[in-house]
Amino acid sequence: MKITLKDGSVKEYAEAKSVYDIASDISAGLARVACAGEVNGEIVDLRTVVDQDCELNIVTASDPEGLRVIRHTASHVLAQAVKRVFPNAKIAIGPAIDDGFYYDFEAEPFSRDDLDKLEAEMKKIIKEGHELKRFTLPREEAIAFMKEKDEPFKVELIEDLPEGEEISFYDQGEFVDLCAGPHLMSTKGIKAFKLTSSSMAYWRGDSEKARLQRIYGTAYNKKEELKAHLEKMEDAKRRDHNKLGREMELFTTVDVIGQGLPLFPPKGTKMIMKLQRWIEDLEDKEWGYVRTRTPLMAKSDLYKISGHWDHYKDGMFVLGDEEKDKEVFALRPMTCPFQYYVYKNTQKSYRDLPYRMSETSTLFRSEDSGEMHGLTRVRQFTITEAHNVIRPDQAEEELKNCLDLAYYVLTTLGLQDDVTYRLSKWDPANKAKYLGDDNYWNSTQDALRAVLHEKNVPFVEADGEAAFYGPKIDIQAKNVYGKEDTMITIQLDCAIADNFDLYYIDQNGEKKRPYIIHRTSMGCYERTLAWLIEKYAGKFPTWLCPEQVRVLPISEKYADYANEVCKELKKNDIDATVDNRSEKIGFKIREARLDKLPYMLVVGQQEEADGTVSVRSRYAGNEGTKPLAEFIDAICKEIRTKEIRKELPEEEKAK
Repeated sequence: MKITLKDGSVKEYAEAKSVYDIASDISAGLARVACAGEVNGEIVDLRTVVDQDCELNIVTASDPEGLRVIRHTASHVLAQAVKRVFPNAKIAIGPAIDDGFYYDFEAEPFSRDDLDKLEAEMKKIIKEGHELKRFTLPREEAIAFMKEKDEPFKVELIEDLPEGEEISFYDQGEFVDLCAGPHLMSTKGIKAFKLTSSSMAYWRGDSEKARLQRIYGTAYNKKEELKAHLEKMEDAKRRDHNKLGREMELFTTVDVIGQGLPLFPPKGTKMIMKLQRWIEDLEDKEWGYVRTRTPLMAKSDLYKISGHWDHYKDGMFVLGDEEKDKEVFALRPMTCPFQYYVYKNTQKSYRDLPYRMSETSTLFRSEDSGEMHGLTRVRQFTITEAHNVIRPDQAEEELKNCLDLAYYVLTTLGLQDDVTYRLSKWDPANKAKYLGDDNYWNSTQDALRAVLHEKNVPFVEADGEAAFYGPKIDIQAKNVYGKEDTMITIQLDCAIADNFDLYYIDQNGEKKRPYIIHRTSMGCYERTLAWLIEKYAGKFPTWLCPEQVRVLPISEKYADYANEVCKELKKNDIDATVDNRSEKIGFKIREARLDKLPYMLVVGQQEEADGTVSVRSRYAGNEGTKPLAEFIDAICKEIRTKEIRKELPEEEKAK
């Protein structure tokens, strides 16, 4: 048989060989670092026997797939350690994930001390150097095998597999786990690992099923790589909006109000107000939108016309029972069906299009409790939602405009380099979920794809991520832990106008169906605030800060002048406060720094006499004494232009 290697060279063998044997034949050094093989594009275990011509790549820890094999093996070592330290624990599943691995157990909650004990036991297992041996059993024998070991979750997994299936296991010392692999040859192949946290999880992600305890960890091939990752994770914890946003008093949640229903104290409210006023002015004054205001709920009849009742009812908060009540209402999960009736309020001609309706919409979605996190996924949220009714010949230009507006918003917020673009398509294997036929979906997807290509936007494509009525351009971002969410969306809808009898009068006086672009310019305010908190670690650009300047009198004698300065700042629409506490000035400055304020103005005898302020900033440290009017001119320009001022290194600030 002929084995074509990655570099194009060919190895010939007269008999079948395992991937590991072929790696050894290439070089002993390669075999030592091999984690898996890639046979004709498929990742396989090193134990896999090759018995015919193929293309083969030996996967090492420097490859993402190799790192996943290391982490997958580490998850098995974790499970073995848990069974040693907590023999009554039942094992569930333990996959590798993007930045590490986890394993779920039915057990008592794990403390940090427990994780430390498990780490110590894992080190013993790794040092013992257990060989991982793969074996298979027929399905019925596999069920009996796991029943004998009293592992009910593994039994359930096997029972879900088809009859006649061969079930694979991996044996390492006294521990055996149900697994398809691939794995390292020995536990000694794990060089650097860390158990990072534990949490509760539901079996198979279903809140109706068993509550489990999940242990998260990560593993790398080198200690230096692990150290760098752990430092990154510490920075992520420092930036985590769910922690930092609460510490900064930007938002909070209360059990008696409900999960996914955040409260915004004055500081968080101020930030959202600034974003909202900016977006509304931007859309209305510069991008040609009209503003609408529509109800927060509607009868089920509306959602039946739009199709949301059939396609989205499970995600809605329904008020009433269709079998008992004459009228059933639902809180709105989107604004589009409401705005269609705004459009229909007056007859439109071809000259009136595009007709761009925008609304600051409060929406409601029935998210699962396990999916909600801080501000990124909530049950009530507010969004910059618009529906652009257009002629078919305007689709390309209008899609470009929507993309340009989204990019302008991202650039102003300093987020343009933190996003990726996705063409979200339908799932042709599940056509019942969608409106329209193959031609409809191919043509609309082609239209979005062409716009992305013309704008030179790099993007990926994803099946099954479209709305039921049309494909989308989704602008995606990751939080500090790497979880991806949609921030902005642009959807092309050429179907739903029929449902609502939307039309315009063309040049010949005939009724024509318009297309609709569903879009956001910034997205959900709550999610955007979370994103901004994590991006800037709470050190927001001056224009967005809820408190932009704090005036610090050196002593009570200068309180009147400090209040005069503050009054003048507020006259110029600068968010300013005075710290009139009887504290030393050094203490006041330190507190202002901890509050991540852009500017502090220190005032005393000389400043009062000269009408000046001593400026200290988060950006440059001590900026010296300036006339108050000069400072006001400078900060007003910074706010007006929405400048993102860079911070100097600490050593330069100290000069």
